[in-house]
Amino acid sequence: MVDHKGWYTRRKLPHFDGADVTQSITIRLADSLPQSVLNQIREETTGNKIEMEIERVRRIQAFLDQGAGSCILRSNDCAKIVQDALQFLDDKRFDLRAWVVMPSHLHFLARFNEGQSLPKALHALKSYTGHELKKLHPEMDSIWQDEYFDRYIRSEGHYYNAFNYIHDNPVKARLCKDRQDFRWSSCFVVGE
Repeated sequence: MVDHKGWYTRRKLPHFDGADVTQSITIRLADSLPQSVLNQIREETTGNKIEMEIERVRRIQAFLDQGAGSCILRSNDCAKIVQDALQFLDDKRFDLRAWVVMPSHLHFLARFNEGQSLPKALHALKSYTGHELKKLHPEMDSIWQDEYFDRYIRSEGHYYNAFNYIHDNPVKARLCKDRQDFRWSSCFVVGE
């Protein structure tokens, strides 16, 4: 049995590790969001704390969709490593509900049940995929950013918003016209 941490802070981001909760998680490549861009976003967002956080997340997602950095996950070989790892960990570390592997980051929606620690599950995912991706890209100092962004799902509406955001992300980033056409997504439909 795992003692879940509840709310905790790792570096600067708050995280939630709890039993029987669904989370929306974003993991970014190490070079996908330069510190200078993050600092600029922080300086330019104003308002109350909640409004600032919403705007900051929106601007970070918009920047990620522009495809900055190496975007090694654009390669089919690299995207397949991440997809396979997510599917392998499904039912072992979490109950995977939706996912998409974008060129510079990945999003997934998963339910973490009793005994399945968020930090340990993400460590397993990032450690394995980082090792495998490094074999294909030895020129990269590190593969994943240390931090990840997780958002605990609070309601059915929030769940469906996150679910649709994940599947619509490739369309929004202009990687495909219809979400069922994007190969590296749980929404992908194999042609007839």
